[in-house]
Amino acid sequence: MKIRRLLTIMIVIIGCSFARSYAQNNEGPNVSLTAKQQGIVPIAALTAIGELDQLKPALNKGLDAGLTINEIKEIMVHLYAYCGFPRSIRGLQTFMEVLDERKAKGLNDKTGAEASPINDEISKYDRGKANLETLMGKTLGETQSGYAIFAPIIEVFLKEHLFADMFDRNVLTFAERELVTISVISAIGGAEPMLRSHLNICLNLGYTPGQLNHFAEIIKRQVGKKEAKTAQAVLDEVLSNR
Repeated sequence: MKIRRLLTIMIVIIGCSFARSYAQNNEGPNVSLTAKQQGIVPIAALTAIGELDQLKPALNKGLDAGLTINEIKEIMVHLYAYCGFPRSIRGLQTFMEVLDERKAKGLNDKTGAEASPINDEISKYDRGKANLETLMGKTLGETQSGYAIFAPIIEVFLKEHLFADMFDRNVLTFAERELVTISVISAIGGAEPMLRSHLNICLNLGYTPGQLNHFAEIIKRQVGKKEAKTAQAVLDEVLSNR
């Protein structure tokens, strides 16, 4: 009896060990954001809500995690489309201060790649539409609805400026830009339908449910419980409908 019991315990231990190993090998890379991605979230979110004192350590952590100067500048430029020039510019000014402080300490941060020239043989509108189709994973029809009918010019601006001028700049990938976007929208609040759309885009671009849950946890730590609760609720809804 004792030998049988010992064998049973050993089998349970081996089984649990195998399960943990399997989870680590098959889910580990997909349940957490990378160090650079983790750096993007608070930089975008804190800039969007103007928490500049908290932004400084987030910028330092982002640089230490491997984000280049040009990548962080691009984050600041991208987010203005969602929270306005004043927040973006104040974020850039704060970033300049951080870089000066780091340089004074003897830290030389990597500048990173510049944006490549944009192919302008195709119209901005068509480029923007093509990028949006890539993000959404489907072909867009020609028929407009909702706000695009009510205020047609904003639909043109979205296609030509946001999804063409900005998304065509390859300093950040589409996936990184979407991480910036959901960080900003979660932080400013009151735009849950847009957050829902962009979380679906994140899934289309390859983010896993685990990584997006990790994103919500970062929002909780860096921005606030209320904002994280709303973001998590929207994410849960998105995941349940996929």
